[in-house]
Amino acid sequence: MAQREYKKRIADRLLQDAMKANGALWILGPKWCGKTWTALQAARSSLMMQDPDQSLNYLQQAAVKPSLLLTGETPRLLDEWQMAPVLWDAVRYAVDQRGNMGQFILTGSTMPLRHEVMHSGTGRIARLKMRTMSLFESGESSGQVSLSDLFNGKEPEGQAMLSIEELAFAVARGGWPASIGISDQAALSQAGEYLKALIQTDIYEVDDIKRDPQKISMLMRSLARNIATIATLETLRKDIAGAEADLAVNTVQSYLEVFERLFVVENQPAWSARLRSKAYLRKAPKRHFVDPSIAVAALNTNPEGLL
Repeated sequence: MAQREYKKRIADRLLQDAMKANGALWILGPKWCGKTWTALQAARSSLMMQDPDQSLNYLQQAAVKPSLLLTGETPRLLDEWQMAPVLWDAVRYAVDQRGNMGQFILTGSTMPLRHEVMHSGTGRIARLKMRTMSLFESGESSGQVSLSDLFNGKEPEGQAMLSIEELAFAVARGGWPASIGISDQAALSQAGEYLKALIQTDIYEVDDIKRDPQKISMLMRSLARNIATIATLETLRKDIAGAEADLAVNTVQSYLEVFERLFVVENQPAWSARLRSKAYLRKAPKRHFVDPSIAVAALNTNPEGLL
């Protein structure tokens, strides 16, 4: 598989550390965030389940004898393994039999259903969540300010590299690796294309259930309007009530679960500096998209609109 120029990711070190301590590692996260390219930096052999020339053959092998697909130099990458969920249990069994660390790297853009795997993989398969690129990874931040240092009481040092206009552009463009290093116009189109693919194709592929694209679009817009808030399901329902895409509360919940399985939305748990605080239990989580550009695209705006 031809390698493009690779920009180093924070996940590179985390991946190496995890492979030293576990038999296998699952890199999970949204499509287009760079999981496969990061995994390829560490893998010595690979199985690309979405290869159109081999996909059907791989699925047949997985149904008959999945261990055949695990043969290769290690670490072996199993890309989009959820297309053949039996691979999860095959990897878990192989890790037990071999007894060595760093045997397999799995990548996936969809959370499998609970009944699709027999075992959780606890103790054999670690998890590493990847998101889109940070400004530091894209080269637009110096990385001088450390969050861990701030929590430890260190005063921040350094100066912002981006103007407010450039920050607005970065938010609208997002951290999609494919959007870095191309023209501004092309970069700004990436999030819109991602949203379009999500609404028209990806959501259907999760479980083969046909859903109304208009309803999905309206709910995405409502989430964007209520970004980083503790908006309830009822709030989201009322937000689009009266429109042609009116949804019931249980439908809103089912759509949100699909978004979570695709790693499109991510809940920020309640937090308090006090370890014994009840805030963890009493406050609802805040909802975010995995990348801010999704909210910008859902609201059909641009850097100028944000400003």
